[in-house]
Amino acid sequence: MKSKLIIYLVLVTMIACNGGKSTQHHHDEHVLHGPEGMVILTKRQIDALGLQLGTIQQRNLTTLVKTTGELEVPPSAEADISAVIGGNVKSINVFPGDKVSKGQVLAVLEHPDYISLQEDFIEVAGQLNFLEQEYRRQKELYEKNVASGKDFQKVETDYKILKARFEGLKARLQLLNLSPEAVINGIISPTVTVISPLNGYVNKINVRLGTYVNTSDVLFGVTDNSHLHADFHVYEKDIHLLKEGQKVTFSVAGNPKEEYTATIFAIGKELDAETRFIHVHAHIDNHFHSLLPGMFISGSIQTDTIFTDCLPNDAVVKDGTKAYIFVLDESVNTKSLLEHDHHEDEHTDEATTEHEDEPLYALRMVEVVVGKVSGGFTEIKPMEKLPEDSKVALNNAYYLLADLKKEETSHEH
Repeated sequence: MKSKLIIYLVLVTMIACNGGKSTQHHHDEHVLHGPEGMVILTKRQIDALGLQLGTIQQRNLTTLVKTTGELEVPPSAEADISAVIGGNVKSINVFPGDKVSKGQVLAVLEHPDYISLQEDFIEVAGQLNFLEQEYRRQKELYEKNVASGKDFQKVETDYKILKARFEGLKARLQLLNLSPEAVINGIISPTVTVISPLNGYVNKINVRLGTYVNTSDVLFGVTDNSHLHADFHVYEKDIHLLKEGQKVTFSVAGNPKEEYTATIFAIGKELDAETRFIHVHAHIDNHFHSLLPGMFISGSIQTDTIFTDCLPNDAVVKDGTKAYIFVLDESVNTKSLLEHDHHEDEHTDEATTEHEDEPLYALRMVEVVVGKVSGGFTEIKPMEKLPEDSKVALNNAYYLLADLKKEETSHEH
């Protein structure tokens, strides 16, 4: 119906331009009767339809796998930060969204237990210093057979136990970001700091001033967005098309017009039993501050690519189970067609005169096998060998087929 309307409008326009002659209407509705499977058009009809002629092209066509997913960061780029030892929050030094560096102080805690820990360390350090000297003395006497082995073994055992305790207290101080050397020198701190273990952005703060926090409480969350990547969900039927290094074009749900690219670096090895998809991870080619973890995304994975003959999608038309293109056949003797039409047409003189001054184009329908469809182009394989420089209708193949069928119907009547 649509094709008939367009052809009708084209003919009406051409009639108007020529004064509405009835004989012109008769010949523009169908210029000449060509051989079966061929459309004959005048130059004016070609122009009115906007029909473009060109050669079959060779292009890279890619199979696209549609996919959805979300933006994520790897586990090593996220941190939930807690207190090593419980305490009261004395100060909070950051706000949600702040950019922080590794080692930067996020908060300060205070508690009497911190002081007690440092006092214990000083005491043990003093005892260890004395016991170490005694151990060395007993060892020397034992080696000279002056002291008994029993006395030496007792001193050695006490020394090792105390040294282990010293190292344990030292490690606890270091976990609290306190300097063991400063403590030994008598510098006691009533506070400890909570620091960021990585570069990133503060995404959550779960504390308030004065709150007592336990070691199990998550105080802060920090995320390093520089390691942001795309986690796509690919269904079972498309898994065989995937491989590392393939490109993905995607957009975020909140801004579908903005496109980004990524490169696949890891393909999941386990299929989800319920959803029947695997996780496919891709590095985002360029870092954008507008992209954030948790955003929903959709895109296309560019899988296998072939270099093949193809035409614009509008140049290929299907009729039932078969597909066709229209090829310009310059071997057709349009003059003989004109003479044949001259004998059959009741408006011979006027129609013939109109056509003799106007070039005619014979477009022959050729069956093709279609392959991949990508980026507005369709892979084709003609069922007959065509010359390399063959001219083909690059658009409006649907309307040419409709006109051909209209002609066949008129012949039947």
